[in-house]
Amino acid sequence: MGDSRARLQAAPADIRSDAGYQLGLVQRGEVPEDFKPMPDVGSGAMEIRVHGDNEYRVFYVARYEEAVYVLHCFVKKTQAIRKADLDLGRKRFAALMEARKSK
Repeated sequence: MGDSRARLQAAPADIRSDAGYQLGLVQRGEVPEDFKPMPDVGSGAMEIRVHGDNEYRVFYVARYEEAVYVLHCFVKKTQAIRKADLDLGRKRFAALMEARKSK
């Protein structure tokens, strides 16, 4: 959703590869290697943690059969997740829920 794909494509090759692998696991119904629930983003939202020279995070929702929805990808530069990143994840989660209502 939004610029998530572009942000992931702009990441270093090792990060793109690992994030792609982890999302592939999710698509197949398997569990990613390093993840946690993100209830602060929305019900059913999850976070994949990708480790490299920098820490990267991928917020996603995988509770619908038709797709894994990637809400936000970003570099995590501090111990806590920035409020702006959480807010963007929440905004995209709300947009996803609204779009699903109109189907």
